[in-house]
Amino acid sequence: MISTTPRPLKVEHAELHEELAKATKEGGRVGEAAKAVAELLHPHFVKEEEYALPPLGLLSMLAQGQVTPEMRDVLAMTDKLKAELPRMVEEHQAIVAALEKLVAAARQEGKPEYALFADKLMLHAQNEEEVLYPAAILVGEYLKLRSNTQ
Repeated sequence: MISTTPRPLKVEHAELHEELAKATKEGGRVGEAAKAVAELLHPHFVKEEEYALPPLGLLSMLAQGQVTPEMRDVLAMTDKLKAELPRMVEEHQAIVAALEKLVAAARQEGKPEYALFADKLMLHAQNEEEVLYPAAILVGEYLKLRSNTQ
């Protein structure tokens, strides 16, 4: 049983991609800054969707006490996330630096909607670092503990 990314997270990523795509089509500094964000963000989102977010699909079952041997399939993902966590955080730092440039460009060009978008994306990155990544890693650690006690 390979877990899948919870639907709300998939939808949020799709919305962020859509808003960023719109920003990249703007002219001027906003468009250029948005393109720089997109270049950093796309490969990062691919990694998240590959191994960082799918383990979270098990949370509701684990919270209800449901543990099956098939759930151990996510351990490869959670172990990879744990190993890659410093790199993922570094990528967030680069993305946030690019987003700060987008905020500045949006304010300079009088396009506050793109500054708001950038702020939202920065908050998204913070949520991943402080909540989602640790929760995904804990899914793996919990499954390891449960399999050792059974």
